[in-house]
Amino acid sequence: MTISPLQKARYGYQPKLPKILQNDISNVAIEYGKATQSVSDQDKIREMFPNTYGMKEISFLAAPSKAENRKHIVGVILSGGQAPGGHNVITGLYDALKKAGKDNVLLGFKGGPSGLLEDDCVEFTDEFINEYRNTGGFDIIGSGRTKLETVEQFKVAGEVAKKHGLNAIVIIGGDDSNTNAAVLAEYFASNNAGIQVIGCPKTIDGDLKNDVIETSFGFDTACKTYSELIGNIERDAASARKYWHFIKVMGRSASHIALECALECQPNICLIGEEVEAKKQSMMDIVNYIADVVTVRAQEGCNFGVAIIPEGLIEFIPEVKILISELNDLLAQNEKEYSLLSSFESQTAFISAKLSENSRKVFASLPSDIQKQLLMDRDPHGNVQVSRIETEKLLITMVSEELARRKKEGKYSGKFNALNHFFGYEGRCAFPSNFDADYCYSLGYNAFLLIANGLTGYMSVVTGLSEGPANWKAGGIPITKMMNIERRHGEYKPVIRKALVELDGKPFKYFEERRKTWEKETCFTFPGAIQYYGPEEVCDITTRTLVLEQSK
Repeated sequence: MTISPLQKARYGYQPKLPKILQNDISNVAIEYGKATQSVSDQDKIREMFPNTYGMKEISFLAAPSKAENRKHIVGVILSGGQAPGGHNVITGLYDALKKAGKDNVLLGFKGGPSGLLEDDCVEFTDEFINEYRNTGGFDIIGSGRTKLETVEQFKVAGEVAKKHGLNAIVIIGGDDSNTNAAVLAEYFASNNAGIQVIGCPKTIDGDLKNDVIETSFGFDTACKTYSELIGNIERDAASARKYWHFIKVMGRSASHIALECALECQPNICLIGEEVEAKKQSMMDIVNYIADVVTVRAQEGCNFGVAIIPEGLIEFIPEVKILISELNDLLAQNEKEYSLLSSFESQTAFISAKLSENSRKVFASLPSDIQKQLLMDRDPHGNVQVSRIETEKLLITMVSEELARRKKEGKYSGKFNALNHFFGYEGRCAFPSNFDADYCYSLGYNAFLLIANGLTGYMSVVTGLSEGPANWKAGGIPITKMMNIERRHGEYKPVIRKALVELDGKPFKYFEERRKTWEKETCFTFPGAIQYYGPEEVCDITTRTLVLEQSK
């Protein structure tokens, strides 16, 4: 296999661990904290998870371990979309296993949860795993989006686990994948299967976080990758001085990535979906806001600029959010009948007849391309695939029309030439930053300690992340603590609550205080490429979001 010089160099990088995890595993003990309850719907969640609800938060401290000294055979699954650092979670888990006992075994199930159901796995060895250290992607075993949610699936998973002698399964994934982990842990516990389930917090979206999980892995690298690209475009915009760039960035429902990139790059415009919803801004409110900024800059002789658009923006616009909710339910409840419709015309007629009057008007007002994108196949959870909705193109079209109207009225005399971009997949499999390389390795290493101490239904947690790896703390949090009840595929189900941008949080407040200046002036900043070797203040920095959140 041909490898690049950087890849070869990254193989040799030794991720930094928290001090507590640097101890011999026999000298790391559990300290129990307070009992937990779910973020909402406590009675329903408790009823659904009688064996794993209400467990205590735990942390690790330096003391003789009370963990049973036995052979461990552990399975690991990568679930959901890729995120930089996933390979390091596995290598950290592997190294901790082997440090505890050379006979311990780590099996990787291929292609996500389906690999467990189909008994498709590989045993990791030093030679195999060393080719993936500190590299991006999930190609070590692949990933998938199969949901583990039926008793039949749980029985198969238990049979496969028993066949291989597994005593634990680690599921590396986002909110939905870790919901799967919680449900599987509950099933095994209720049947005394003797199989533990541990989760790890993955998603570049940044929406898997709470008072204990400070950030999900991959967010740091993805934001730095997008910020480099946005900075490059800003430099080009300031050089050419003739284009407005509308840049949509990945992030699914939450606007964490958009906000972080704005903090890094200081664009003229950054829309935050959570603010749009809180202020009940309509599509035309957003269009007028953008047109106002374009007009003011044109008056200063600046017919150029950069606008960042969060991927899930359209879901936060009140009238469109209601429309999408109705569409999701309609398509779930009428799946068979709808699938027989072959033409776009017949599909829109079918849908329009079943929508409420207001949603019918909103749907009819949208360009046909956007209508088609709203009717595309749903994701595995029954929701619209927002990455396919070209919100940036829609806004360019509508802003162009508004500026043309203003020009006729003598209220605008500039030039508006707009280009659109979508940054998503470019950031999901990048070489992990030093932060993500260290964080992910620590999460995997920590996951084994949770297993060694007999815990199940927990998520691996590392905290104090703005203080540098040596000062990080390690422990675990019951997955049920993060759960609530939401509507999926037309039914109410337990899921981990997504963490959205907090409008009273320090990162948004910092942005809010400065955006008026950024709108009018050209304040672009250029983060540049991720640095892996050099001064720590350049190479090991984390996100502006995390630094602001943990500032005193």
